[in-house]
Amino acid sequence: MGVLMGARMERFPLRPAFEPGACRMYNPEVLTDQRHNPPLMIAVIGGSEPSALARDAAYQVGRGLATRGAIVVCGGLEGVMEAVCKGAKEAGGTTVGILPGNDPRDANPYVDIPISTGIGWARNSIVAKAGLAIIAIDGAYGTLSEIGHALSEGSPVVGLDTWTFSAHGKEDSAIHRVTHADAAVEKAIALAIERYDAAQPGATS
Repeated sequence: MGVLMGARMERFPLRPAFEPGACRMYNPEVLTDQRHNPPLMIAVIGGSEPSALARDAAYQVGRGLATRGAIVVCGGLEGVMEAVCKGAKEAGGTTVGILPGNDPRDANPYVDIPISTGIGWARNSIVAKAGLAIIAIDGAYGTLSEIGHALSEGSPVVGLDTWTFSAHGKEDSAIHRVTHADAAVEKAIALAIERYDAAQPGATS
């Protein structure tokens, strides 16, 4: 088994969320027949102090997921978590916040369902397991731990300006890397549906 020898933040040139054509997939008329039943749960992870560009990307990811009918799951606090919940709520979506503490009032104002775990940052493993797919945006060491939990469980991770890994001098390619919000939504939804379908009785690998 390989040993993780190094990890670093890889800065990809994020395309502005409002670039003409970048958000074409958010058109409800285009997406009406693309909703999944039952709704997919997609986890979005990221840091509490993101850049303005990462915060905007998270907001657009939230809007895109909600438009696709997905439920947004996150850590429920500020930063990327608040931005993705705000985007989802403003697009009519549902948000779940898995909190490290005991008080549901710690959740950001855009969380519909706050879940107080009382287990501190160990809740990162729950966030990582809650989604059929995970979108990582920016992020610090907490995000890094969530990526690790997700990948170790075989959960697909879509990376938007987030961590990259290397082991024994070779870069790990487990994260599906994208450069803008609409691509993150599209890829995460596709991977989540693929994973859901594979888990159904009678599915062949």
